[in-house]
Amino acid sequence: MEDASGKLQYWRLYLLSMVLGIGGSFQYGIQVSVMASPALHVQSFVNHTWLWRYGAPVDDSSNQLIWSFIVAVLSLGALAGAVHSGSLPVTYGRKKALLFNNVVAIVAAILMLFSRMAKSFEMILLGRFLYGYNVGLGLSVHLMYLGESSPKKLRGFMTLTGSIFIGFGKGVMGTEDMWPYLLAVSGIPAILQLVTLLFFPESPRYLYIDKGDTEGSIEALQWLWQENDLKLELEDMKKERESTQGEKAKTVKDVLCSRCVRWQLLTLIIPCAGVQFCGINALYFYAFDIFRESGVPENQMHYLAIGLGATELFTVTLCSFLIDRAGRKKLMGYGYLLMGITMCVLTVMLSIKDLNPWIPYVNIGLIFFVICIYGLGPSGVSMALPADLFLQAWRPSAYVISGTINWISMFLVGMLFGYVVDGLGQFCFLIFVAYSICSAAFLLYFVPETKGKTMVEIMEDFNKLNYKNRGADTERTDIDLATKF
Repeated sequence: MEDASGKLQYWRLYLLSMVLGIGGSFQYGIQVSVMASPALHVQSFVNHTWLWRYGAPVDDSSNQLIWSFIVAVLSLGALAGAVHSGSLPVTYGRKKALLFNNVVAIVAAILMLFSRMAKSFEMILLGRFLYGYNVGLGLSVHLMYLGESSPKKLRGFMTLTGSIFIGFGKGVMGTEDMWPYLLAVSGIPAILQLVTLLFFPESPRYLYIDKGDTEGSIEALQWLWQENDLKLELEDMKKERESTQGEKAKTVKDVLCSRCVRWQLLTLIIPCAGVQFCGINALYFYAFDIFRESGVPENQMHYLAIGLGATELFTVTLCSFLIDRAGRKKLMGYGYLLMGITMCVLTVMLSIKDLNPWIPYVNIGLIFFVICIYGLGPSGVSMALPADLFLQAWRPSAYVISGTINWISMFLVGMLFGYVVDGLGQFCFLIFVAYSICSAAFLLYFVPETKGKTMVEIMEDFNKLNYKNRGADTERTDIDLATKF
């Protein structure tokens, strides 16, 4: 009871996580799924617009090309937003960067809302690009802001709420004949965050470390945490500020080239930013074929689809309660390992699916099992772990790298996956098996646990890897220098 009461004192921090989630990862969930429902209506709109302008219908190949670009341009906009997530939060602060980001989403929503009235599919293209920018910038700053505002005992739980909001965002649906309003729906959470975020303080670590505003940082912590004993947190921030005293925020080049963050960078790139390569999209792609083979009627397919999404959302929520107990390393490492093993079994079962009528039902169970593992481990931890890896001066540029790799990999998977499936069939899963097993080995054998540790302690643990080939006498000096520079 005392533990529960102690955690309830952070109710304002929980409220902040909701406000950040509404305008951050929730938008990501909406935009990766919202185009599925109105796809035929948007393509029909493109055709009618072309006919109205040029007196002839657009040919099928051009219509498909325009539609593909409408879908893919989100990733290009997100890439631009991810690049700016390293500079805008440093220059203007996390809070102002998000407020600006909401204006971008509102402009995009207006373009979507009036696209049919203006008979302009170009407005949809521009709106999707701006939505992408909003997602790319908002997702990184959301996690950065929340991680810097949370006590270390809740840091994993709080940053993992980002995955929960993604799950909620994927569930947004609408009526197909009202597609302009459906495409403009992201303007609503943008307005909500724009209004509510004004009542919350700036990130305490940003105020203390980047701006040197000790009093402002203390006031922000006291307001968010509702406690006056901030000695340990202030000491931790003081050590971090002293380690970067006189240092400017690190550039992307610094993160890529500096030896003192080499293993943090590898951890950021391989299991976290590359999570698109674990095969989860392939599973969703194959799920409907497996459902049909099992005799599921077409009019009941959507119930199983809802079940898949609900399973992922439930397990991600469960992961948020486990992450600060089990730790990031175990949840993500063993999660990848179990995903790899299960997808191996699934590949075999798909190859022999015609031998027995009960095999397709086993495949359905395997799909749900993989999604459970994904939600409990890689899905959530890949969002929580990057917040632990870098000190304040390095963090914004690290998020630029993470976001860039995530959106490029998402773009590549979206563009190339169809060709891979045509060439390999169910054996395409073996590519994802290789990625999952390699990521599991990397996490379990090399990456130190970050649960319950301060940023400086985490840095020192990683420096044992960054400088592991040096002598014991010089290692301590190098750790100190790495922490400083």
